[in-house]
Amino acid sequence: MKNEKPVSSSVINRLPRYYRFLGELLDKGVTRISSKELSQLMKVTASQIRQDLNCFGGFGQQGYGYNVELLHREIGSILGVTNLTPAILIGAGNLGKAIANQVDLRRCGFQLIGAFDRTDGTAGQQLANLTIQDISELEDFCNVHHPRIAIICVSKQAAESLADHLVRLGIIGFWNFSSYDFAYSHENVSTVNVHLRDSLMTLSYLVSHRDDSPSC
Repeated sequence: MKNEKPVSSSVINRLPRYYRFLGELLDKGVTRISSKELSQLMKVTASQIRQDLNCFGGFGQQGYGYNVELLHREIGSILGVTNLTPAILIGAGNLGKAIANQVDLRRCGFQLIGAFDRTDGTAGQQLANLTIQDISELEDFCNVHHPRIAIICVSKQAAESLADHLVRLGIIGFWNFSSYDFAYSHENVSTVNVHLRDSLMTLSYLVSHRDDSPSC
């Protein structure tokens, strides 16, 4: 379902949770669910669920609730996970290898078609059924295979030096594990920045203040 109205980032960030919980319900054989029941599972108010889904037209029926299979399929379509977007991995170190081997990219709508690194001795190694290529081969590869997404697992300096080149090669989205934000220099690309240290420090705060009453 296409949506013509702008959708807030907070709504977009909740869609994967809806998709995940609905998938778990399907696995349990649940065929329909009310917004109240779904809210109890997800710890989100029923009103919030209805508001979020209404951004895309709404899918519930009065007195029936939501058809779990239909809603799961529709949210998957909204998220774009039903289409496999070709992706490449830049940086085949420990983090890059973990992502390629452990993250189910296909289930999230992406197909990893290439992996690149500039470290001596890395090129030629196998990774997730791919042969790691030297970064010098990146341009020729992109001209032939036309990847659209890049998973960035290199340093901030390396990412910044590659930014212009990757965008010129047709990359329109970045799953970015470096500290460089591609959107700073390229406003038209889509970037999801993953700051592992930031999330760990957030956990540190929550643990340190778990007995405190919030002041703001």
